[in-house]
Amino acid sequence: MTSGVEFGPAASSVAGVAQRAQRRRWAVIAVLAAGLAAASLISLGVGAVPVSPGEALRAAFGLGDVDPRAEAVVNAIRLPRLILGLAAGATLGLCGSAMQAFFRNPLADPGLLGVSNGAAVAAAAYIIFGSAAAGALPSVLAAFGLPAAAFCGGLAAIYALFAFGRRGGVISSAQMLLAGVAIGALAGSGLAYLTFISTDQQLRAITFWMLGSLGGATWEQLGPSCILGVAACMGLLRLAGPLNAYLLGEREAQHLGVDVEALKRSVILMVAVGVGAIVAVTGVIGFIGLVAPHMVRLFAGADHRVVLPGSALMGALLVVLADAAARTVVAPAELPIGVLTSLFGAPFFLWLLTRRSGAR
Repeated sequence: MTSGVEFGPAASSVAGVAQRAQRRRWAVIAVLAAGLAAASLISLGVGAVPVSPGEALRAAFGLGDVDPRAEAVVNAIRLPRLILGLAAGATLGLCGSAMQAFFRNPLADPGLLGVSNGAAVAAAAYIIFGSAAAGALPSVLAAFGLPAAAFCGGLAAIYALFAFGRRGGVISSAQMLLAGVAIGALAGSGLAYLTFISTDQQLRAITFWMLGSLGGATWEQLGPSCILGVAACMGLLRLAGPLNAYLLGEREAQHLGVDVEALKRSVILMVAVGVGAIVAVTGVIGFIGLVAPHMVRLFAGADHRVVLPGSALMGALLVVLADAAARTVVAPAELPIGVLTSLFGAPFFLWLLTRRSGAR
């Protein structure tokens, strides 16, 4: 009885601290959701044809009378572009967080798997060799030629990754990392050769695709890419608990009841499918998968029950804001979105390295 009186207040204090930390973490999620809603409204309104926030909402949801020009701009151009940006940012941010947990390395990102490079070399091959054949296809099918080629290239990279990333039949994160670097380098050499033999027009198309853009978003292309991206995100969100245990170490996670090999396969496959589906449509958008999880951890801690959804929201917020800036910085021209994400992400990466080295 005495010990109960002695330790009761301390236990209550610890519980109170934990509750306050939990409320703070979910407050971060609420702020990110509100910021994303505001950024989405801004994205619908800015561009060569400015649209007021109220008119953009009415056009997007079909509410009341809307200027026909504003309605056409919002529904035909900016709304599919916004949806693609939301899906791309959420997928890249969430996949980046999952990769950092998988490698137990805060500097990891989806590019380590070689999926983006595999998609890039397949896209370049299609631009050089397949575009002529696409002219004989109906316009609806021809629109899927480049995304389909890029997605198949990403799948080929992940197949090679599984083939070379095993050690004794068991997936090894270290072996997977080395295999991903090698596959990425091999795909990079193939991409260099393809750019060497390309014409000036083809080289321009390859370069623009490599820099990433949401400008090619159409309602027809949104379906496959967004469905695969959202499916991968939903699958990764369900792994928050096992990933928390995995951070303690593989043996410790097994003692806690986690099927570690199944977890590894699930993470790699879902990251590959999600990133491959998005990159196939948008091109390569760098640094989102690296930056978004770190920005969430700065405010919400390392619990993946918060970090995973927070990274999805942060990634979507960064991509939507970058796309809005890309349409306005050099208007009426448009910057590739990858230029802006790299311009923001590279200094953040350097600051992160400095912060980590100063903490030692």
